[in-house]
Amino acid sequence: MVYVVVKHKVEDYYRWKPVFDEHGTTRGKAGCRGGQLFRSSDEPDDLFILFEWDKKENATKFVESEDLKKRMQQAGVIGKPETYILEKIEDFPV
Repeated sequence: MVYVVVKHKVEDYYRWKPVFDEHGTTRGKAGCRGGQLFRSSDEPDDLFILFEWDKKENATKFVESEDLKKRMQQAGVIGKPETYILEKIEDFPV
């Protein structure tokens, strides 16, 4: 399993969220297995998204796609997002 963490700022969460949700089918076909959505407790339009992907190649291809760039622009993403592709090392107790 590969993980992708994305941090970006949006103009308006309520404008961004429907576009994000509509893009779910495309993400799934590309190899995304779901994830979690977070926001900054101080800045509600600063979003952090943790995605699970089937493999690194699919995640990289999706992150670099023109379709994603268009969707982010449509959704009101401000600036260039920070994106990290990660491999899990281990789980740990407290």
